[in-house]
Amino acid sequence: MKKTKITMTRRQVLKTGLCAGAGMMLPWAFNRKAYAEALSYGLSDPALQPKFVEFAPNALDPGFLFKDLNQDGWPSHKPNFSIRVKQAIQETGLVNPRNGRKLKTRIWGYGNDNVTWPGQTIQVMTPSAGGTDETVIRWTNELQGKKHLLPVDTNLHWCYSLKGMSSANGVDYTQYSIKKNGVPIITHVHGGHTDYQFDGNPEFFFSPDGNVKGPQWDFVPGGYTNNFRYDNNVQAGNLWYHDHALGITRLNVYAGLAGFYFVRDEFDTGKPGNPLDLPAFPYELAYAIQDRMFLADGALFYPAYPGDPFYDDFIYDEEANLPEELFPGGGPTGLAEFFGDHMVVNGKIWPKADVEPRNYRLRLLNGTDSRFIVVQFRAVPLGSTDLSNAGEPLDFYVIGSDQGLASEAKQTNTLVFEPGSRYDIVFNFAELDGKRIVMSNIGGDAPFGGEFGDALDSDDFFPDRQTDRIMAFDVVIPKSSVPDLFDHTVIKNTNAAVPVPLEGVTTRKVALFEGKDEFGRLQPLLGAEINGEWKALPWHEPTTETPTLNTTEEWEIYNFTGDAHPVHLHLVHFEILGRNVITFDSDDGDPGQEVKQHNGEFGVAPSVTNVIVGAPVTLGPSDGYVENAPKDMVTALPEQVTRIRATFDKEGRYVWHCHILSHEDHEMMRVLQVVPS
Repeated sequence: MKKTKITMTRRQVLKTGLCAGAGMMLPWAFNRKAYAEALSYGLSDPALQPKFVEFAPNALDPGFLFKDLNQDGWPSHKPNFSIRVKQAIQETGLVNPRNGRKLKTRIWGYGNDNVTWPGQTIQVMTPSAGGTDETVIRWTNELQGKKHLLPVDTNLHWCYSLKGMSSANGVDYTQYSIKKNGVPIITHVHGGHTDYQFDGNPEFFFSPDGNVKGPQWDFVPGGYTNNFRYDNNVQAGNLWYHDHALGITRLNVYAGLAGFYFVRDEFDTGKPGNPLDLPAFPYELAYAIQDRMFLADGALFYPAYPGDPFYDDFIYDEEANLPEELFPGGGPTGLAEFFGDHMVVNGKIWPKADVEPRNYRLRLLNGTDSRFIVVQFRAVPLGSTDLSNAGEPLDFYVIGSDQGLASEAKQTNTLVFEPGSRYDIVFNFAELDGKRIVMSNIGGDAPFGGEFGDALDSDDFFPDRQTDRIMAFDVVIPKSSVPDLFDHTVIKNTNAAVPVPLEGVTTRKVALFEGKDEFGRLQPLLGAEINGEWKALPWHEPTTETPTLNTTEEWEIYNFTGDAHPVHLHLVHFEILGRNVITFDSDDGDPGQEVKQHNGEFGVAPSVTNVIVGAPVTLGPSDGYVENAPKDMVTALPEQVTRIRATFDKEGRYVWHCHILSHEDHEMMRVLQVVPS
């Protein structure tokens, strides 16, 4: 077997014209000619769209919050919230460049009578803050249409491809289709401390009216329900909810199925005069950052066919073989990753907010498919729509992340922001009166390998790139008399401090691979060390991650790929303990290791041997990383091992996965089974 020591990043491999096996084949340079040609065939040109014109809705505005059915004079009963999933029309700020008329976009959203993208915000209180032990939400699926809003690759492992006994309940789901049965959904409250049947496991999907139910419902006492129960005995945090249906998560989220879910406690109350003097509404702003492509008429566009952006890179350049009988005309096919050329914040393209010269608390969510955003704030003259006259990056405080406040506030001017994560920052506009502050992005339009800013080159960017800016803050409102008392030295969450190593903690070694599926398409995979051998494992292989109830484990996540992956564990929050460089040998995929697919066919992944853990990697605020808060997301950088620690305190079937949505839909997800003690 041929052995190759991996010592270069894939950017370096690409630039030198080398290729070292199946684990090194994801193209980093997009086909810029194909992208330009696609623009000429009916895509919206981002350079012709307005910047910083539309106002960004604040997801923490009281008018944007779901009404609790048990408050404000309503009868006391459950559920607390009744939320519908259905189709709607929304204005995103897109215009027809020829006449300036606003365009409308068909979306799927969460709501009541009116649904929105993103869905309205759910806000709950912990029992210690006067709330109840749990919140009950009724999720109603009303997506009865004859087709999906976006192209569905039915050859992936997805809801309606499960067959016979492989479906766990013996049902042949291939008898179902979107045309006959509607679109399946299952909502996941990301970051929730939730019993397994309400967690949003992808195999708990249900069709409109619950006529088709995912296989795992058969193992739940009482069976299927759309009333989900969520634990409120947690600390305050910025969670979010989104669809998690098997094999179509990327499409359902892209269509608009996502929203914020905030937990408040007695310290972080969200109200003026809170014990920590944190800015509160209207000085607390919540923004979901996403990226999209649109057709020239305003419709959402998602690449899946020959001639679409990135198709050449992920299909032809990979020498994939898509049989005509399965992919008529070459599609639709899932592509390995997606990068949109329009930046969208709370459903508006490149919006703005008018602010006072004071401290603001910004609750930020990276809701993209694949894009690592690297956030900076830079001052430009009022009216500017680009960064050509921008000043140096401005400092801000990171005071928390996914699951709550940090152990202490950290000052930085750059923040690496992985897909699926949330960051809680305070930015002071006090000395910036009369200026426009642009939230900018110095990350690329390509897979993230840890580089950003000046380390990137033209191959990492769209032509005539517009994704270097996200939104703007115009400091034009006179400062009110409301006290501005924020003091970064007060921020201290003792639960967020990284603990010293404990005796008796189980260490679990898991891995990230990149291989090829049965058609030769790039297939990202999870894996584990089993009896001293590193194995790449698809979803349906026997569960290897089986922590015992009420035990603490340290996970060592070995990244044998050329990109960073944002890793998410359901149920738990964890501490990030550190990283080390690793070296290893990898074959060229010939023969590699076979990977059995959901349909019984075989793909391939590289074999990995001689794994050696090297020097520690130190990352901190000066590098753009702030990780001293309770997290449910961690960036696993290429050719490194990343260590996290978590306690598994609920029994049942959960999942862990890469939060690049295109990756989790194509097998980079595994069952996490918490077993009885």
